[in-house]
Amino acid sequence: MMLSVVVPCYNEKTTILALLERVLGAPLPTGVEREVVVVDDCSADGTRDILAGVSDKRVRVLYHDKNRGKGAALRTGFTNAKGDIVVVQDADLEYNPDEYGKLLKPILDGRADVVYGSRFLTADERRVLYFFHFMGNQFLTFMSNILSNMNLSDMETCYKMFRREVIDKIEIRENRFGFEPEITAKIARLHCRVYEVGISYSGRTYEEGKKIGIMRDGFRALWCIIKYNVFKR
Repeated sequence: MMLSVVVPCYNEKTTILALLERVLGAPLPTGVEREVVVVDDCSADGTRDILAGVSDKRVRVLYHDKNRGKGAALRTGFTNAKGDIVVVQDADLEYNPDEYGKLLKPILDGRADVVYGSRFLTADERRVLYFFHFMGNQFLTFMSNILSNMNLSDMETCYKMFRREVIDKIEIRENRFGFEPEITAKIARLHCRVYEVGISYSGRTYEEGKKIGIMRDGFRALWCIIKYNVFKR
């Protein structure tokens, strides 16, 4: 059994090596191996040079020739991942790879096809940050739940884990952060068995490198919720 960790990366020179160290050192259940697929989305801050020096054979680095967005990077990563199970891991340090075991358990037990790591359905630590980001997340999750007929608590979470056969059935079209509502709508249409587990969260401020925009990306996410749930074709 192999877990593929797909890491979309853009201008993360201050965190990428620490992130890879944590991913490679994260505890996994007995019998589960790992590979890491990093997709550099045309970083311009020196991240590409850092990645070129990574020698661990468990890590494969792919490069985009122009910046396309997180969704495009994940599309490249999923296509090149070889694992039986695939998980998304942002290149910053907001999410803790030590919690892969939590995400894996419902899949390895044969109960789940997809597992979301919820930042809100948890007793673990969570950094307190922006009120309007929180409210925007709750609104988008609410709208997604109405149209997909699911009861997720955190649709926008980075930590999404899939059985290989699920991700192979889905064509990702969104290039930026619209990936989150798009993939959620499409797994709902496939009638996947979806579980949530609580995770910790160490969010970043904009000064620390946070990239998602509450207006531009928020309105796009709302459109994607409607587009992929209502206009199914």
